[in-house]
Amino acid sequence: MKYKIIPTIIANNQKEFNEILNKYSKYFKHFQLDIMDGKFVENRSNWPAIEKLDKRYTYEAHLMVDDPEEYIKNNYKNFDILIANFEKVKDPLKLIKFVKNKKKKIGFALNPETSIMFLIPYLKYLDRILLLTVHPGKYGAEFLPEILEKIKMLRMYYKKDIEVDGHMNPKYIKLCKKAGGNLFAVGNYLIKSDDIRKSSGELNYSLK
Repeated sequence: MKYKIIPTIIANNQKEFNEILNKYSKYFKHFQLDIMDGKFVENRSNWPAIEKLDKRYTYEAHLMVDDPEEYIKNNYKNFDILIANFEKVKDPLKLIKFVKNKKKKIGFALNPETSIMFLIPYLKYLDRILLLTVHPGKYGAEFLPEILEKIKMLRMYYKKDIEVDGHMNPKYIKLCKKAGGNLFAVGNYLIKSDDIRKSSGELNYSLK
């Protein structure tokens, strides 16, 4: 099982995006862009799209939007993996087929209250499941400990990547790793850090 820290980028424009990327780029090579349309969640970020992504790095999109199919249709080329919030996917199999045909990877994200049982019919087709430990768009919200049982249950059914997102710091990463998660999307812990080198080291140490 491969374990990895994935910094999340929330940006209002290209300049802000570039500044955050430059801050992280010495320590990480793969990033998650939080795509928010101001409808599915109140916030907006990287919307409608960041125009230029530095090709030295790889990217995943977490789509917290009302119409993930439309966004993916217009922007799939920019990302290595596209992760749509399952609650807004109209036709899961059709979307999976579209993304696979474009030679990209696909995952579904679940809000804290959404049961993993809804994903059972699609698990064999998906490259990743992202479990949110806070409600989407609620940055800085408290970690929901009941998600640990959700991770454990999903790991019983699913052997590929389980990504955990929301209030991730060394303490909660250790708990989520023990429960069965292997990828960890980190936002506030890094963006609020005055010493990225130290913070990235602490995060990576929590994976051991």
